[in-house]
Amino acid sequence: MAKTYFWFRRDLRLTDNAGLYYALKENQDVQCIFIFDKNILDKLPAKDDPRVEFIHSVISEMKSQLIQMEADLQIYYGDPVEVWKKILEKDPCKSIYCNRDYEKYAQDRDKSVAALVKSKGGEFNDYKDHVIFEKQEVVKNDGLPYTVFTPYKRKWLTTLDSDNNYAESYYFSSYPLEQYYSNLAKSKPSNEISLDSMGFKPSEIEKPPTEVAQGLIKSYDKNRNFPAIEGTSKLGIHFRFGTISIREKARKASVLNDTYLSELVWRDFYSQILFHFPHVSTNAFRSKYEMIEWRNDEKDFALWCQGKTGYPIVDAGMRELNTTGWMHNRVRMITASFLTKHLLIDWRWGEQYFADKLLDFDLASNNGGWQWAAGCGTDAAPYFRIFNPHTQLDKFDKQRKYVNQYVPEYDTDDYPTFMVDHKEARERCLATYKAGLDKASE
Repeated sequence: MAKTYFWFRRDLRLTDNAGLYYALKENQDVQCIFIFDKNILDKLPAKDDPRVEFIHSVISEMKSQLIQMEADLQIYYGDPVEVWKKILEKDPCKSIYCNRDYEKYAQDRDKSVAALVKSKGGEFNDYKDHVIFEKQEVVKNDGLPYTVFTPYKRKWLTTLDSDNNYAESYYFSSYPLEQYYSNLAKSKPSNEISLDSMGFKPSEIEKPPTEVAQGLIKSYDKNRNFPAIEGTSKLGIHFRFGTISIREKARKASVLNDTYLSELVWRDFYSQILFHFPHVSTNAFRSKYEMIEWRNDEKDFALWCQGKTGYPIVDAGMRELNTTGWMHNRVRMITASFLTKHLLIDWRWGEQYFADKLLDFDLASNNGGWQWAAGCGTDAAPYFRIFNPHTQLDKFDKQRKYVNQYVPEYDTDDYPTFMVDHKEARERCLATYKAGLDKASE
């Protein structure tokens, strides 16, 4: 009898999961599968990458939950297309269900798997789960995608519910798949795959919890800019890997705090930018900014990475990232601005460093944030808007609590002097950007 499979990817949960809901509702004997993607894992620079350990622990927990239901989660390690070839060679396949991913690699992978299963007489069914709105769902009246956030957000909210009853919106509805758990394939537990067998080892970095206090979200707009305060949710890693439902969190945010909801809209915005303009993953959204002549000094870059620039708030941010796998949102903007505008280092260098280090790394959001800071993206900060690290420190860490936490030698003889003078760096940045843009317009 032909089998039905559900393929977990960025949706690692057994509740409110769109693709899993439809797989179970429409079929019996649904077999769940997860594939540790060798193509992705082989490119990771650190063998104690906490994200791999996080995924491994979540997958193990899901497997245990499924075993309690007398079902199973089959776990594989390899190239997903090759893994599916082997699976489909053994058994006839009725269909593969999954949730959509909008990154180019993932789309190419899914096209290959879809072609493979269709060649075997089966179907490939994918669903929206990772975002509230995707593809053409929120576009201008002429059908073109938005490239500026504010009108996109306005249309996003109108599409959500034109009467402003956001919490009651159809788009926030949960998928009640629990009623169909009986349609999971009954099977004996299969083998697990250890971190060690994939060449990885445990990390010392702690993972944020999946729940945050309602009070934190209620006061998000007041506290989110101050890095010494626990004022942000730190749920990014859970949104990234789908261990929580974006619909559930957005529904709660629509009641608790408009500013937090707005941050979730930004997430959709950058996702649709990546979908409509895939060139942004390697090039500036605004092509004329490719003419900027970056200094790309490797020694300067190393000091920035290590948090030894002589600018306390920049250094605190980089050390927070290096030790915890996370960086405060405000400080992400400050450190990114410093690298691209004070040091004139290509935003792609910083984007990649964040990609290697951030627990919550998401290509669309990371890319969008870096291009914003460099002035070359959608809704970007103008190139002449250059954060002053001195005033940012005084405004957002006046008591130096954040700095003292991560830069213990601050205000001692051991702390380095400024690696570059702010005023001189600003003037150099303005001249360099102007020259590049003038050249592009010739």
